[in-house]
Amino acid sequence: MVKRRPLVIIAAIALALSIPIVGVVNAQTRVYHFEHEWTKIWINQDGAIDLLYDVNLVLASGSNINYVLIGQPKGDFAIGEAFDQYGHTLATSDASSGSDYKVKITFTQPLTAGQSIRFNVTTNVAGMLYNDTMNQGNLGMQFIPTWWEEAVVNDLRIQIVLPPNVTVSEVKTTQTAYWNSTSYEDGRLAVYWEKQNLAPNEQYPIGVSFPAKYLPDYKVQPPPSGGFFESYAFVVIGVVFAIAVIGVAVYVIRKKSYTPPKVSMETLGIRRGLTAVEASYLLEMKPTQIVTEILYSLLQKRAVWTESVNPALKLQIMPEFKDKTGTAENPLRYYEIDFLNAVKNDGTLDEEKLARTVMFLRDTTEQKLRGYSRRDTVDYYRKIVAKAWAQVEQAGTADLASKAYDEQLLWLLLDPNYRARTETAFQNRVFEPSPFWFWYWYGYHHYHPNPTYIPNVNAPAQASKPPTIPGAEFANNIATAVEKTSSNIVLSIEKFANAILPAPPPAKASHEPARHGAGCVCACAACACACACVSCACACAGGGVG
Repeated sequence: MVKRRPLVIIAAIALALSIPIVGVVNAQTRVYHFEHEWTKIWINQDGAIDLLYDVNLVLASGSNINYVLIGQPKGDFAIGEAFDQYGHTLATSDASSGSDYKVKITFTQPLTAGQSIRFNVTTNVAGMLYNDTMNQGNLGMQFIPTWWEEAVVNDLRIQIVLPPNVTVSEVKTTQTAYWNSTSYEDGRLAVYWEKQNLAPNEQYPIGVSFPAKYLPDYKVQPPPSGGFFESYAFVVIGVVFAIAVIGVAVYVIRKKSYTPPKVSMETLGIRRGLTAVEASYLLEMKPTQIVTEILYSLLQKRAVWTESVNPALKLQIMPEFKDKTGTAENPLRYYEIDFLNAVKNDGTLDEEKLARTVMFLRDTTEQKLRGYSRRDTVDYYRKIVAKAWAQVEQAGTADLASKAYDEQLLWLLLDPNYRARTETAFQNRVFEPSPFWFWYWYGYHHYHPNPTYIPNVNAPAQASKPPTIPGAEFANNIATAVEKTSSNIVLSIEKFANAILPAPPPAKASHEPARHGAGCVCACAACACACACVSCACACAGGGVG
């Protein structure tokens, strides 16, 4: 027994030591990277910024990822909304700890190996501007986008939208090893940087300075770290190796100056992933037309049936959709749920609730557009409409053309010439409807002058095959149905229109910060971010996943 006890102790120690080793191995098996990290900043009149992150995360292998942590430049921030590429609202929370400021974005379902997710999150950060002592009379801001300890970033982009009326000649930006450019958004000058292939833990600091006269009501805060930092200018941020003595290091870098940005047009890209209904707002369709798009999306899902159309629409919500959540095969989108909530007990539509449906769709789409080029996005969705028509027009048979028309219906209706294009597409062939196409039978049943087929909407299938329709007749029928639906969507169009409030300014989405009085993120020596701290807005907080 005396001889065996040391062996037992050694075995127990070995077993205990093996547990953390296994944990390290498991952690190391998670391999992920960021296909892109796009950051956009709007400088507001109160000295706060609206900060948007658009991130594309790819998990190559290893354990699931449930959330992402995005660094914030200061503790005085408020969290806006977060969405993924499917329009799902993501849960957010403040995950700050001490002077490490982060927002936690939790996915609707875990990200598994081989999958990717694209999402965005907006925050409002207060007190981001300080006096630029290198350029008297200027306000300056420095910033470092979130970096990642274990992951590379393939494509990093940063855009800062300056206050109104700032001109190119008045702007100072930090010198970097990479090019910068400018563009314009709603008449406001925007400065842009980009860098590819950032290594794990690699930081990319940038800065911008402009005349203080453009923010006349902003009260400049003193540098958070006191008088020591007041003697240093809003300096060029560079790569600093192992800052051992702060005074010497800052003295070396403080003499470098700013350079004017180069002029060229650049944006943060196209906002993909909008639905046809959301694109209908982007393509400037009228509110009644947008509501008609929502109705047709519900008809496609067999969620509603139109019982009558005069003097206004009267709808029946189908049994599977009574709870207004949808089915596993046909889940409802947020605007479809809002539409169903606007259906009154008698089947007519509540004008005010319907107006709120349009306003929420508008505001949600505007939020999704934050950080993207509106013009390029509009062009992108016009091309999608054109491609949808090409699928119909190039179909080899009437059956294939009819199926393509059904599949692409919501996109086709975004073309203002859909009647003429439908006539052309079916000029020399018939239209072959399916008994399951509620959208078609709604129009046929109510607007065809001599309907010869009555669909049984409560039956799972039709006993007989519906008759084919000559192309010109079908084009006239669908166009008439869409146009009259827009006119008769509610009893009082005027009441509906008056209930739609004007949209808020497109580039202004700030909100009151949740906390006040937080200190500067940067301690410069502690986080080695080489901040001048005259603007002290470098996000010395790396990101993470979990």
